[in-house]
Amino acid sequence: MSREPTMHSPISSDRPTDPLRHVRRTSRLMVWACWALILLLPAALVGYWAVAGGEQLAGHANLPASAIGAPLQPWQRLAGALVMGLPLALLLVGLWQAKRCFEQFAQGRVFTEQATELLRRFAGWVAAAALAAIVASAATSVLLTLHNPPGLRHLALGIGSDHLFTFFFAGLVWLMAAVIGQGQALAEENERFV
Repeated sequence: MSREPTMHSPISSDRPTDPLRHVRRTSRLMVWACWALILLLPAALVGYWAVAGGEQLAGHANLPASAIGAPLQPWQRLAGALVMGLPLALLLVGLWQAKRCFEQFAQGRVFTEQATELLRRFAGWVAAAALAAIVASAATSVLLTLHNPPGLRHLALGIGSDHLFTFFFAGLVWLMAAVIGQGQALAEENERFV
């Protein structure tokens, strides 16, 4: 008994009909992740500054744990949260740009000028947030030690590996957006000749 050849190949039957299906699905998840971060990060910042001990807050301001000589006043916590909220606000604007970009991807609009511009904006806002974090940390060191006696107040400036990695990441995304934009321009130029 001979077997008849079938028209269906196991490889081709497993392939999705929409080549962007995985990108669309993952992008929809990323939209939700961006929303979650946009909503949760400000609440986490406020909660952290409300309950964290002076030693923990000193560490985030590049200060030794013993640098805060007097108990923190409520206004110091509020001012510190506001100052540290600036880099967070810049990061949230970047996340908003990323969310909009993922919305484009979820609709199947991957290699578009708008998606490329949103990636560039995301990278720019993330880099701005990293720079603002360095400045905000220095300002926070002054706020936290303001009630210390003269000679024991601090201005601490620090650039850590987290800042450097954030700058690298922003530069990487910016470069990828530039490459995608260049590819779009070449594709449009080729379409004009065909």
